[in-house]
Amino acid sequence: MGKSSTTNDAQALLQSLRSAYVATPTNLKIIDLYVMFAVFTALIQVVYMAMVGTFPFNSFLSGVLSCVGTAVLAVCLRIQVNKENKEFKDLPPERAFADFVLCNLVLHLVIMNFLG
Repeated sequence: MGKSSTTNDAQALLQSLRSAYVATPTNLKIIDLYVMFAVFTALIQVVYMAMVGTFPFNSFLSGVLSCVGTAVLAVCLRIQVNKENKEFKDLPPERAFADFVLCNLVLHLVIMNFLG
């Protein structure tokens, strides 16, 4: 009896999350896809490193940190662009995107410097 109750609760939770996400604006969904792509790419690099080895360790670290850093910056962009977030209501989306691009540029310059 407890297992079916847990299953029903999980299904109700997933249904409520799905119905809430349907109302999410398209630009936020695109940013979510970008974040998932960056995290998935980092996971692929970690699996590859586990299977093949860590010979160029700087390259592995650079690749993973680039993906994780890009995902973090994209989450920051999502927070700033979200209309429901009252903390950034005075920040125009163009400014948030410019910050995102500038921070990505700095991140990747540091990553390229770390590669040697």
